[in-house]
Amino acid sequence: MTVLDAILDRITEDRLREAARAVTAIPSPTGREAPLARALASRLSAAGFAAQTQHLDEFQANAVGRLRGSGGGGGGEDLMLYAPIDTLTTGQSEVDVPWIGPELRPDMRAEARDEGPFVSGLGASNPKGHAACILVLAEALGAVRPELAGDVVVAFGAGGMPTNAVEAPGFPARANTGHGVGCSFLLERGWHTDHAVIAKPGDFVAHDEVGLCWFEITVPGIHTYAGSRHRLPYRNPIVTAADVVTRLEQWLADYPARHRTATAAPQGVIGSIAAGWERILAVTPAACRIRLDVRTAPGTKPLSVKRELAAFLDRLDAGLELEMVLAIPGTHTAPDAPIVRTAIEAWEHTSGKPHEPVPDNSGATDANILRARGIPTARVGMPKVTSDAFDVDFSRGMNTVDVRAMRRLCEVLARTTLSTTGKEAA
Repeated sequence: MTVLDAILDRITEDRLREAARAVTAIPSPTGREAPLARALASRLSAAGFAAQTQHLDEFQANAVGRLRGSGGGGGGEDLMLYAPIDTLTTGQSEVDVPWIGPELRPDMRAEARDEGPFVSGLGASNPKGHAACILVLAEALGAVRPELAGDVVVAFGAGGMPTNAVEAPGFPARANTGHGVGCSFLLERGWHTDHAVIAKPGDFVAHDEVGLCWFEITVPGIHTYAGSRHRLPYRNPIVTAADVVTRLEQWLADYPARHRTATAAPQGVIGSIAAGWERILAVTPAACRIRLDVRTAPGTKPLSVKRELAAFLDRLDAGLELEMVLAIPGTHTAPDAPIVRTAIEAWEHTSGKPHEPVPDNSGATDANILRARGIPTARVGMPKVTSDAFDVDFSRGMNTVDVRAMRRLCEVLARTTLSTTGKEAA
Protein backbone atom coordinates (compact mmCIF):
# COMPACT_ATOMS: atom_id res chain seq x y z
CA MET A 1 0.00 0.00 0.00
CA THR A 2 1.36 3.41 -0.95
CA VAL A 3 1.39 6.38 1.42
CA LEU A 4 -1.32 8.01 -0.69
CA ASP A 5 -3.48 4.87 -0.44
CA ALA A 6 -3.04 4.81 3.33
CA ILE A 7 -4.14 8.44 3.59
CA LEU A 8 -7.11 8.01 1.28
CA ASP A 9 -8.23 4.89 3.17
CA ARG A 10 -8.75 7.10 6.20
CA ILE A 11 -10.74 9.70 4.29
CA THR A 12 -14.09 7.97 4.29
CA GLU A 13 -17.48 9.44 3.53
CA ASP A 14 -18.52 8.72 7.11
CA ARG A 15 -15.61 10.79 8.46
CA LEU A 16 -16.32 13.55 6.00
CA ARG A 17 -20.00 13.62 6.93
CA GLU A 18 -19.11 13.80 10.63
CA ALA A 19 -16.68 16.65 10.04
CA ALA A 20 -19.14 18.59 7.87
CA ARG A 21 -21.83 18.20 10.52
CA ALA A 22 -19.46 19.18 13.32
CA VAL A 23 -18.26 22.43 11.74
CA THR A 24 -21.72 23.38 10.47
CA ALA A 25 -23.26 22.96 13.92
CA ILE A 26 -20.96 25.58 15.49
CA PRO A 27 -22.16 29.08 14.48
CA SER A 28 -19.37 31.21 13.03
CA PRO A 29 -20.71 34.39 11.45
CA THR A 30 -18.05 36.90 10.44
CA GLY A 31 -16.59 38.39 13.59
CA ARG A 32 -17.64 35.54 15.86
CA GLU A 33 -15.57 32.54 14.75
CA ALA A 34 -13.68 31.88 18.00
CA PRO A 35 -15.74 28.87 19.20
CA LEU A 36 -15.28 27.07 15.87
CA ALA A 37 -11.59 28.01 15.76
CA ARG A 38 -11.08 26.49 19.22
CA ALA A 39 -12.79 23.27 18.14
CA LEU A 40 -10.67 23.04 15.00
CA ALA A 41 -7.43 23.74 16.86
CA SER A 42 -8.32 21.02 19.35
CA ARG A 43 -8.84 18.48 16.58
CA LEU A 44 -5.57 19.49 14.91
CA SER A 45 -3.75 19.00 18.23
CA ALA A 46 -5.34 15.59 18.68
CA ALA A 47 -4.11 14.68 15.18
CA GLY A 48 -0.52 15.47 16.14
CA PHE A 49 -0.21 18.99 14.75
CA ALA A 50 1.47 21.74 16.74
CA ALA A 51 -1.75 23.76 16.83
CA GLN A 52 -3.14 26.90 18.37
CA THR A 53 -6.19 29.11 18.45
CA GLN A 54 -4.99 32.49 17.23
CA HIS A 55 -7.23 35.20 18.66
CA LEU A 56 -7.77 38.55 16.97
CA ASP A 57 -9.98 39.53 19.91
CA GLU A 58 -12.31 37.73 22.31
CA PHE A 59 -14.85 37.02 19.55
CA GLN A 60 -12.74 36.34 16.48
CA ALA A 61 -9.99 33.76 15.99
CA ASN A 62 -8.12 31.62 13.49
CA ALA A 63 -7.08 28.00 13.98
CA VAL A 64 -3.66 26.96 12.70
CA GLY A 65 -1.38 23.96 13.06
CA ARG A 66 1.89 22.59 11.72
CA LEU A 67 2.91 19.02 10.90
CA ARG A 68 6.67 19.20 10.68
CA GLY A 69 8.76 17.67 7.95
CA SER A 70 12.46 16.91 8.09
CA GLY A 71 13.15 20.47 6.85
CA GLY A 72 16.57 21.85 7.60
CA GLY A 73 18.99 21.19 4.80
CA GLY A 74 16.82 18.51 3.25
CA GLY A 75 15.43 20.85 0.63
CA GLY A 76 11.82 20.47 1.68
CA GLU A 77 9.31 23.22 0.98
CA ASP A 78 6.35 24.14 3.17
CA LEU A 79 2.72 24.06 2.03
CA MET A 80 -0.29 25.77 3.56
CA LEU A 81 -3.74 24.23 3.20
CA TYR A 82 -6.15 27.07 3.90
CA ALA A 83 -9.88 27.59 4.23
CA PRO A 84 -11.92 30.40 5.77
CA ILE A 85 -14.54 29.45 8.37
CA ASP A 86 -16.98 32.37 8.64
CA THR A 87 -20.47 32.41 7.17
CA LEU A 88 -21.78 35.23 5.02
CA THR A 89 -25.01 35.54 7.02
CA THR A 90 -25.48 35.03 10.75
CA GLY A 91 -28.27 32.49 11.10
CA GLN A 92 -30.07 34.94 13.39
CA SER A 93 -33.51 36.10 12.24
CA GLU A 94 -33.15 39.48 13.91
CA VAL A 95 -30.06 40.20 11.78
CA ASP A 96 -30.72 38.38 8.49
CA VAL A 97 -34.45 38.90 7.94
CA PRO A 98 -35.97 40.43 5.82
CA TRP A 99 -32.95 40.93 3.54
CA ILE A 100 -32.31 37.21 3.12
CA GLY A 101 -36.02 36.49 2.70
CA PRO A 102 -39.24 36.54 4.72
CA GLU A 103 -37.86 33.95 7.14
CA LEU A 104 -34.87 31.68 7.72
CA ARG A 105 -35.16 28.33 5.99
CA PRO A 106 -33.63 25.31 7.74
CA ASP A 107 -30.52 25.50 5.53
CA MET A 108 -29.98 29.11 6.63
CA ARG A 109 -29.48 28.11 10.27
CA ALA A 110 -26.36 26.70 11.94
CA GLU A 111 -28.02 23.32 12.37
CA ALA A 112 -26.53 20.38 10.48
CA ARG A 113 -28.95 18.04 8.72
CA ASP A 114 -28.42 14.89 6.65
CA GLU A 115 -30.26 14.83 3.33
CA GLY A 116 -29.23 11.64 1.57
CA PRO A 117 -25.70 12.21 0.21
CA PHE A 118 -25.83 15.84 1.36
CA VAL A 119 -25.21 17.72 4.58
CA SER A 120 -27.04 21.02 4.88
CA GLY A 121 -26.94 23.96 7.26
CA LEU A 122 -25.58 27.48 7.25
CA GLY A 123 -22.31 27.49 5.29
CA ALA A 124 -22.24 23.69 4.99
CA SER A 125 -20.60 23.98 1.59
CA ASN A 126 -19.12 27.46 1.46
CA PRO A 127 -16.95 27.66 3.41
CA LYS A 128 -17.43 24.88 5.95
CA GLY A 129 -17.56 21.85 3.69
CA HIS A 130 -14.27 22.91 2.17
CA ALA A 131 -12.78 23.48 5.62
CA ALA A 132 -14.02 20.03 6.68
CA CYS A 133 -12.12 18.47 3.77
CA ILE A 134 -8.89 20.06 4.95
CA LEU A 135 -9.62 18.96 8.53
CA VAL A 136 -10.20 15.31 7.60
CA LEU A 137 -7.09 15.30 5.41
CA ALA A 138 -5.09 16.77 8.31
CA GLU A 139 -6.36 14.03 10.61
CA ALA A 140 -5.40 11.41 8.02
CA LEU A 141 -1.92 12.89 7.68
CA GLY A 142 -1.55 12.83 11.46
CA ALA A 143 -2.59 9.18 11.62
CA VAL A 144 -0.43 7.94 8.72
CA ARG A 145 2.53 10.23 9.45
CA PRO A 146 4.05 10.17 5.96
CA GLU A 147 7.70 11.08 5.69
CA LEU A 148 7.67 14.77 4.79
CA ALA A 149 10.54 16.91 3.56
CA GLY A 150 8.63 20.13 4.18
CA ASP A 151 6.05 21.25 6.73
CA VAL A 152 2.32 21.03 6.19
CA VAL A 153 0.54 24.03 7.69
CA VAL A 154 -3.23 23.76 8.06
CA ALA A 155 -4.98 27.08 8.60
CA PHE A 156 -8.61 28.04 9.12
CA GLY A 157 -9.11 31.78 8.78
CA ALA A 158 -11.60 34.14 10.37
CA GLY A 159 -13.17 36.98 8.43
CA GLY A 160 -12.91 35.59 4.93
CA MET A 161 -16.29 36.84 3.73
CA PRO A 162 -16.79 40.13 1.82
CA THR A 163 -18.46 41.96 4.67
CA ASN A 164 -17.90 44.82 7.06
CA ALA A 165 -18.61 44.37 10.77
CA VAL A 166 -21.98 43.04 11.87
CA GLU A 167 -23.64 45.68 14.00
CA ALA A 168 -25.39 43.52 16.57
CA PRO A 169 -24.88 42.49 20.22
CA GLY A 170 -22.15 39.92 20.73
CA PHE A 171 -20.06 40.99 17.74
CA PRO A 172 -16.74 42.88 17.79
CA ALA A 173 -16.81 46.66 17.77
CA ARG A 174 -13.90 46.62 15.30
CA ALA A 175 -14.75 47.73 11.78
CA ASN A 176 -12.32 45.29 10.12
CA THR A 177 -13.79 41.85 10.78
CA GLY A 178 -14.14 40.64 7.17
CA HIS A 179 -12.37 40.92 3.83
CA GLY A 180 -9.56 38.52 4.78
CA VAL A 181 -8.65 40.02 8.16
CA GLY A 182 -7.94 36.60 9.69
CA CYS A 183 -5.71 35.51 6.79
CA SER A 184 -3.82 38.79 6.96
CA PHE A 185 -3.35 38.44 10.73
CA LEU A 186 -2.13 34.85 10.27
CA LEU A 187 0.60 35.95 7.88
CA GLU A 188 1.57 38.95 9.99
CA ARG A 189 2.25 36.53 12.84
CA GLY A 190 4.76 34.58 10.79
CA TRP A 191 2.78 31.69 9.35
CA HIS A 192 4.36 31.95 5.90
CA THR A 193 4.90 28.98 3.60
CA ASP A 194 6.47 28.44 0.20
CA HIS A 195 3.15 27.55 -1.41
CA ALA A 196 -0.55 27.59 -0.52
CA VAL A 197 -3.75 25.92 -1.64
CA ILE A 198 -7.06 27.50 -0.71
CA ALA A 199 -10.19 25.34 -0.73
CA LYS A 200 -13.14 27.33 -2.03
CA PRO A 201 -15.97 26.47 -4.44
CA GLY A 202 -15.27 25.56 -8.03
CA ASP A 203 -14.38 22.14 -9.47
CA PHE A 204 -11.22 23.37 -11.14
CA VAL A 205 -7.80 24.78 -10.33
CA ALA A 206 -7.53 28.59 -10.44
CA HIS A 207 -4.28 30.53 -10.53
CA ASP A 208 -5.78 34.03 -10.35
CA GLU A 209 -8.64 35.83 -8.69
CA VAL A 210 -10.69 38.96 -9.24
CA GLY A 211 -10.47 41.74 -6.71
CA LEU A 212 -13.22 44.00 -5.46
CA CYS A 213 -13.85 47.69 -4.97
CA TRP A 214 -16.73 49.11 -2.96
CA PHE A 215 -18.02 52.55 -3.82
CA GLU A 216 -20.38 54.99 -2.17
CA ILE A 217 -22.34 57.40 -4.36
CA THR A 218 -24.02 60.33 -2.61
CA VAL A 219 -27.05 61.81 -4.35
CA PRO A 220 -27.77 65.36 -3.12
CA GLY A 221 -31.25 66.66 -2.33
CA ILE A 222 -33.15 69.15 -0.22
CA HIS A 223 -34.51 68.43 3.24
CA THR A 224 -38.11 69.59 3.33
CA TYR A 225 -41.59 68.73 4.62
CA ALA A 226 -44.52 67.04 2.89
CA GLY A 227 -46.85 69.81 3.95
CA SER A 228 -44.61 72.37 2.27
CA ARG A 229 -43.70 70.50 -0.91
CA HIS A 230 -45.77 72.91 -3.02
CA ARG A 231 -44.41 76.05 -1.30
CA LEU A 232 -40.64 75.38 -0.87
CA PRO A 233 -37.80 74.24 -3.14
CA TYR A 234 -38.18 70.51 -3.69
CA ARG A 235 -35.54 68.00 -4.73
CA ASN A 236 -36.02 64.52 -3.38
CA PRO A 237 -32.71 62.59 -3.66
CA ILE A 238 -34.56 59.29 -3.47
CA VAL A 239 -36.32 60.10 -6.75
CA THR A 240 -33.04 61.19 -8.35
CA ALA A 241 -31.39 58.02 -7.04
CA ALA A 242 -33.99 55.89 -8.82
CA ASP A 243 -32.83 57.31 -12.15
CA VAL A 244 -29.16 56.97 -11.17
CA VAL A 245 -29.65 53.34 -10.13
CA THR A 246 -31.39 52.45 -13.40
CA ARG A 247 -28.56 53.94 -15.45
CA LEU A 248 -25.90 52.49 -13.15
CA GLU A 249 -27.36 49.00 -13.51
CA GLN A 250 -26.87 49.20 -17.27
CA TRP A 251 -23.30 50.43 -16.76
CA LEU A 252 -22.66 47.42 -14.54
CA ALA A 253 -24.20 45.06 -17.10
CA ASP A 254 -21.78 46.37 -19.74
CA TYR A 255 -18.77 46.48 -17.41
CA PRO A 256 -17.60 42.81 -17.77
CA ALA A 257 -17.16 43.11 -21.52
CA ARG A 258 -14.67 45.94 -20.97
CA HIS A 259 -12.62 44.02 -18.41
CA ARG A 260 -12.83 40.36 -19.45
CA THR A 261 -9.69 38.21 -19.29
CA ALA A 262 -9.07 34.58 -20.23
CA THR A 263 -10.39 33.46 -16.83
CA ALA A 264 -12.33 36.40 -15.36
CA ALA A 265 -15.50 38.29 -16.21
CA PRO A 266 -15.64 40.70 -13.27
CA GLN A 267 -19.17 41.66 -12.29
CA GLY A 268 -20.75 44.35 -10.13
CA VAL A 269 -23.94 44.81 -8.14
CA ILE A 270 -25.75 47.57 -6.30
CA GLY A 271 -25.96 46.21 -2.77
CA SER A 272 -27.46 48.97 -0.65
CA ILE A 273 -29.50 52.17 -0.86
CA ALA A 274 -30.08 54.29 2.24
CA ALA A 275 -31.91 57.57 2.71
CA GLY A 276 -34.06 59.30 5.25
CA TRP A 277 -35.45 58.63 8.69
CA GLU A 278 -37.79 55.66 8.79
CA ARG A 279 -39.40 57.25 11.83
CA ILE A 280 -40.17 60.56 10.03
CA LEU A 281 -41.67 59.77 6.65
CA ALA A 282 -43.13 63.27 6.49
CA VAL A 283 -39.80 64.76 5.41
CA THR A 284 -37.35 64.27 2.59
CA PRO A 285 -33.66 63.67 3.29
CA ALA A 286 -30.87 65.92 2.10
CA ALA A 287 -28.95 62.96 0.65
CA CYS A 288 -29.38 59.41 -0.59
CA ARG A 289 -26.51 56.93 -0.44
CA ILE A 290 -25.97 54.19 -3.01
CA ARG A 291 -23.36 51.53 -2.34
CA LEU A 292 -22.08 49.01 -4.86
CA ASP A 293 -19.50 46.25 -5.32
CA VAL A 294 -17.45 46.30 -8.53
CA ARG A 295 -15.13 43.36 -9.17
CA THR A 296 -11.74 44.00 -10.76
CA ALA A 297 -9.75 41.78 -13.09
CA PRO A 298 -6.32 40.64 -11.91
CA GLY A 299 -3.85 43.40 -12.71
CA THR A 300 -6.49 46.15 -12.77
CA LYS A 301 -5.76 48.96 -10.31
CA PRO A 302 -8.64 50.05 -8.07
CA LEU A 303 -8.08 53.71 -8.94
CA SER A 304 -8.57 53.02 -12.63
CA VAL A 305 -12.00 51.54 -11.88
CA LYS A 306 -12.84 54.50 -9.67
CA ARG A 307 -11.98 56.91 -12.47
CA GLU A 308 -14.00 54.90 -14.97
CA LEU A 309 -17.03 55.00 -12.68
CA ALA A 310 -16.51 58.71 -11.91
CA ALA A 311 -16.48 59.55 -15.63
CA PHE A 312 -19.79 57.74 -16.07
CA LEU A 313 -21.38 59.52 -13.11
CA ASP A 314 -20.21 62.91 -14.37
CA ARG A 315 -22.21 62.35 -17.56
CA LEU A 316 -25.40 62.00 -15.51
CA ASP A 317 -25.07 65.66 -14.44
CA ALA A 318 -26.74 65.08 -11.07
CA GLY A 319 -24.14 66.59 -8.74
CA LEU A 320 -23.13 63.13 -7.52
CA GLU A 321 -20.23 62.52 -5.17
CA LEU A 322 -18.17 59.31 -5.35
CA GLU A 323 -15.94 57.69 -2.75
CA MET A 324 -14.11 54.36 -2.85
CA VAL A 325 -14.70 52.78 0.56
CA LEU A 326 -12.96 49.42 0.05
CA ALA A 327 -10.29 48.10 -2.31
CA ILE A 328 -8.75 44.63 -2.52
CA PRO A 329 -6.88 44.19 -5.81
CA GLY A 330 -7.15 41.00 -7.81
CA THR A 331 -4.08 38.77 -7.82
CA HIS A 332 -2.26 36.35 -10.07
CA THR A 333 0.04 33.37 -9.61
CA ALA A 334 1.92 32.34 -12.73
CA PRO A 335 0.04 29.45 -14.40
CA ASP A 336 3.31 27.52 -14.66
CA ALA A 337 4.16 28.00 -10.96
CA PRO A 338 4.95 24.69 -9.23
CA ILE A 339 1.89 24.77 -6.95
CA VAL A 340 -0.46 25.42 -9.86
CA ARG A 341 1.05 22.67 -12.00
CA THR A 342 1.01 20.25 -9.07
CA ALA A 343 -2.62 21.01 -8.22
CA ILE A 344 -3.66 20.56 -11.85
CA GLU A 345 -1.87 17.21 -12.04
CA ALA A 346 -3.60 16.15 -8.83
CA TRP A 347 -6.96 17.26 -10.20
CA GLU A 348 -6.38 15.32 -13.44
CA HIS A 349 -5.35 12.14 -11.61
CA THR A 350 -8.43 12.36 -9.42
CA SER A 351 -10.89 13.30 -12.17
CA GLY A 352 -9.46 11.05 -14.86
CA LYS A 353 -9.66 13.78 -17.50
CA PRO A 354 -7.63 16.76 -18.71
CA HIS A 355 -8.02 19.98 -16.79
CA GLU A 356 -9.53 22.89 -18.70
CA PRO A 357 -9.43 26.45 -17.34
CA VAL A 358 -12.88 27.72 -16.43
CA PRO A 359 -13.66 31.21 -17.80
CA ASP A 360 -15.92 34.03 -16.56
CA ASN A 361 -15.03 33.81 -12.87
CA SER A 362 -15.99 36.70 -10.61
CA GLY A 363 -15.63 35.32 -7.08
CA ALA A 364 -13.00 36.72 -4.72
CA THR A 365 -11.41 34.82 -1.84
CA ASP A 366 -8.57 35.02 0.68
CA ALA A 367 -6.31 33.79 -2.13
CA ASN A 368 -5.89 37.50 -2.85
CA ILE A 369 -4.46 38.01 0.64
CA LEU A 370 -2.08 35.06 0.31
CA ARG A 371 -0.80 36.08 -3.12
CA ALA A 372 -0.48 39.74 -2.18
CA ARG A 373 1.81 38.67 0.68
CA GLY A 374 4.04 36.79 -1.75
CA ILE A 375 2.78 33.21 -1.42
CA PRO A 376 2.09 31.45 -4.75
CA THR A 377 -1.44 30.11 -4.36
CA ALA A 378 -3.75 27.74 -6.20
CA ARG A 379 -7.47 27.52 -5.56
CA VAL A 380 -9.43 24.29 -5.85
CA GLY A 381 -12.83 23.21 -4.61
CA MET A 382 -16.12 21.44 -5.18
CA PRO A 383 -18.89 22.11 -7.70
CA LYS A 384 -22.21 23.56 -6.57
CA VAL A 385 -24.63 20.82 -5.56
CA THR A 386 -27.38 19.65 -7.89
CA SER A 387 -30.42 17.69 -6.81
CA ASP A 388 -33.89 16.75 -8.01
CA ALA A 389 -35.07 16.84 -4.38
CA PHE A 390 -34.73 20.60 -3.88
CA ASP A 391 -34.12 23.82 -5.78
CA VAL A 392 -30.60 25.19 -5.55
CA ASP A 393 -30.60 28.97 -5.27
CA PHE A 394 -27.64 31.04 -4.06
CA SER A 395 -28.20 30.29 -0.37
CA ARG A 396 -28.91 26.58 -0.93
CA GLY A 397 -25.68 26.30 -2.90
CA MET A 398 -23.74 27.90 -0.03
CA ASN A 399 -25.49 25.78 2.57
CA THR A 400 -25.45 22.26 1.10
CA VAL A 401 -22.45 20.01 0.53
CA ASP A 402 -22.24 16.67 -1.28
CA VAL A 403 -20.16 14.20 0.75
CA ARG A 404 -19.11 12.43 -2.44
CA ALA A 405 -17.66 15.67 -3.82
CA MET A 406 -15.84 16.17 -0.52
CA ARG A 407 -14.10 12.84 -1.02
CA ARG A 408 -12.89 13.87 -4.48
CA LEU A 409 -11.62 17.22 -3.22
CA CYS A 410 -9.72 15.48 -0.43
CA GLU A 411 -7.94 13.31 -2.96
CA VAL A 412 -6.88 16.38 -4.95
CA LEU A 413 -5.60 18.01 -1.77
CA ALA A 414 -3.83 14.83 -0.63
CA ARG A 415 -2.06 14.34 -3.94
CA THR A 416 -1.04 18.01 -4.00
CA THR A 417 0.27 17.84 -0.45
CA LEU A 418 2.41 14.75 -0.99
CA SER A 419 3.75 16.04 -4.32
CA THR A 420 4.74 19.33 -2.70
CA THR A 421 6.03 18.33 0.74
CA GLY A 422 6.66 14.57 0.50
CA LYS A 423 10.19 13.18 0.58
CA GLU A 424 10.10 12.54 -3.16
CA ALA A 425 9.32 16.22 -3.76
CA ALA A 426 12.58 17.27 -2.11
